[in-house]
Amino acid sequence: MNPADNFLERLPGLALDWVLGLLPDNDFVRWLVASVLAVAVILAVFGLLFAFTTVTERKLLGRFQNRPGPNRVRILGIRFFGFFQPFADAVKALTKEDLVPAAADKILHFLAPAGAVFFTLLGFAVIPYGRHLTPLDLDAGVLYFFAAGAASELVIFMAGWSSQNKYSLLSAMRALAQLISFELPLLLVVVPVVLAAGTLGTSSIVTAQGGWSLGGLIPHWNVLTPWGLAGFVIFVIAALAETNRCPFDLPEGESEIIAGHLTEYSGFKYALFFMGEYFGIIGLCGLGVTLFLGGWQAPCEFLQFIPSYLWFGLKLIALILFFIWIRATLLRLRIDQLTRLAWKLLVPLGLINLGVAAFWMLTASWDGPVLLAVRWAVGLALILIPYVLLGRSLGSGLGPRNYRYAQ
Repeated sequence: MNPADNFLERLPGLALDWVLGLLPDNDFVRWLVASVLAVAVILAVFGLLFAFTTVTERKLLGRFQNRPGPNRVRILGIRFFGFFQPFADAVKALTKEDLVPAAADKILHFLAPAGAVFFTLLGFAVIPYGRHLTPLDLDAGVLYFFAAGAASELVIFMAGWSSQNKYSLLSAMRALAQLISFELPLLLVVVPVVLAAGTLGTSSIVTAQGGWSLGGLIPHWNVLTPWGLAGFVIFVIAALAETNRCPFDLPEGESEIIAGHLTEYSGFKYALFFMGEYFGIIGLCGLGVTLFLGGWQAPCEFLQFIPSYLWFGLKLIALILFFIWIRATLLRLRIDQLTRLAWKLLVPLGLINLGVAAFWMLTASWDGPVLLAVRWAVGLALILIPYVLLGRSLGSGLGPRNYRYAQ
């Protein structure tokens, strides 16, 4: 049976058709209702995902650090392993006093947290969540995603500038330096994906990764190529930095600059920044799944009976959990280490990866296991040799440091 004919696969579309069938026969009304429903579903699904991601992260960090994590909140006497904690946090954020500095720019101070959520949500519109579940199927979906996300730099600067606090302003400038530095490698690794698919449309990129080899066991995902594997690693590192996640959480380095550009924010405004950060993580993880992990495509041909949107969800959750694991494992970098990593390692590797992708596509006619092994060997060598050479020169002349106690 064709996977597209599966009832569970068609269920979201059937539900939408049933709702639209209850409306008058007016194209504008039906388009408006369909758009409102799409926005409502995205807000509901990813709002709940944000809530449960926060408590999952806190519980996993607790396990990593040999402590229980949140497990005390009850609703109707039921604990549910602490997973009611996000709702208690929401009530607390809504009821806390909103403190605004007397010298602050009141309008910008209010708009910054709202923009932090708004601009990250815009990117959700072009991510294909299933075979027929792309809210806004644009021919330039990738370009739209990065254009919407680029406003996050403006939001951070607005927060630091409007607070009229030196710590906030200095932290906002440091955050801008970080975001701009890692924006370039993030964009560079997307270029080979676009070239391989021949389109900027996210749905078409997922479709281009369809098919399997070895009797339906090996998918044709971009990550299973030398340039795709290298690009995915660079993408994950740059995404961690773009979302201010450890080990790149310098914008909120509380041990150095209080709470960064959020120093003068409290209550629900602070919670909006928190929400925007997690929405950014979810959005970039969704884009990573779309570009490198086959999107909604099943990993094996015989598993196509599982609805495509469930495959997308499983991949998305796995990538988010990987981000949490990284936070629990690695220590924070210094600002000089962070910028050197971006400009002296990731940017050159991103440029080299373009050449590796070109080699892989130009040798697509090399058939047979021997020639395939040669393609892989050459592709990996073109990436690993520059990585080793650049890695050795990255910290040359900068260490080791000797610490001496004053007598």
